[in-house]
Amino acid sequence: MTIEKWPASKIARKVIENQKLFILDVRNHDAFEDWKIEGHQFEYLNIPYFELLDGIEEILPKIPTDQDVLVVCAKEGSSKMVAEMLSDAGRDVAYLEGGMKSWSMHLEPIKVGDLTDGGEIYQFVRLGKGCLSYMVISGDEAAVIDAVRFKDVFLEFAKEKNVTIKHVFDTHLHADHISGGRQIAAATGASYYLSPKDAEEAVFEYTALEDGLTVQVGTSKIEVGALYSPGHTIGSTSFVIDNKYLLTGDILFIDSIGRPDLAGLAEDWVGDLRETLYRRYRELAEDLIVLPAHFMIIDELNEDGTVAKRLGDLFAENHGLNIKDEAEFRSVVTENLPPQPNAYQQIRQVNMGKITPDQDEQTEMEIGPNRCAVR
Repeated sequence: MTIEKWPASKIARKVIENQKLFILDVRNHDAFEDWKIEGHQFEYLNIPYFELLDGIEEILPKIPTDQDVLVVCAKEGSSKMVAEMLSDAGRDVAYLEGGMKSWSMHLEPIKVGDLTDGGEIYQFVRLGKGCLSYMVISGDEAAVIDAVRFKDVFLEFAKEKNVTIKHVFDTHLHADHISGGRQIAAATGASYYLSPKDAEEAVFEYTALEDGLTVQVGTSKIEVGALYSPGHTIGSTSFVIDNKYLLTGDILFIDSIGRPDLAGLAEDWVGDLRETLYRRYRELAEDLIVLPAHFMIIDELNEDGTVAKRLGDLFAENHGLNIKDEAEFRSVVTENLPPQPNAYQQIRQVNMGKITPDQDEQTEMEIGPNRCAVR
């Protein structure tokens, strides 16, 4: 029977298009429970590879014959061998090219919407990590916000759209993934913006990102306005784009709010977090579309694969925006935190320019789910 090697892009389309898929994940149980490929209509069977070395006969009745079957492991080798065993048993099967390592790295660009004078905004969805990056296009210019480290994806996309990247922003000093902002700026000659409050230990040059800063993109006057919004980090900055979109970084998500502890200063920053969520954001127009820098669960994706929702809807529905008692809020965001991101301290060092790990080391640092939220 046939064995197919599927790239991460094919699974991404199945997630976004809400298709069915049966996944046989042959990693260890703890790895599977911590992090897996998620889809609205995905079914799973988790059997560690070492339990299948003597054969797959016992699991055959559990594997459907009426839908696509994908075998997944960490790096590809084990899943390919199990796929071959299933094929020998008469089953059509596929395995994930590059394993979960490749799934963690895949970016899917999706158009969020049009801007007032002919511009566009795109969201780059990193399904395997929960990261969200953005490109704002107007005329023949573009701005990139919260880029992940795969700079070539953004450079190629800009080339396809026949635009020049002029501005690159990070909403804050990231701790769960390595930023590609400086690399994109270096490759294009664009200005790289970061808050001085987050960049006190940085060892590179940057343009100060400060409250009220407005940068024009292109000829159609798409203004990217900066709104100081501390809480996740002391320098966290949001952006209001074209008076339509609110890019919230890691302060506000669709189903959760940002955590204040990744610099070890949760008690110090929790007040800033509440001030941003309960005062600064409340002063903004409720029709703004919130575009965060991360998502936690697959349910946060819209039908078109984007992660976006009206600010007014979040005021009504997001639990983190509806904790009236300040003491209770403080307790929620300092005492009920999820595990911290993998290698987050080293990732902060990379994003400050203090260490320069090679590509394999960077991949290992980022492996695992997004853990920037309090839910």
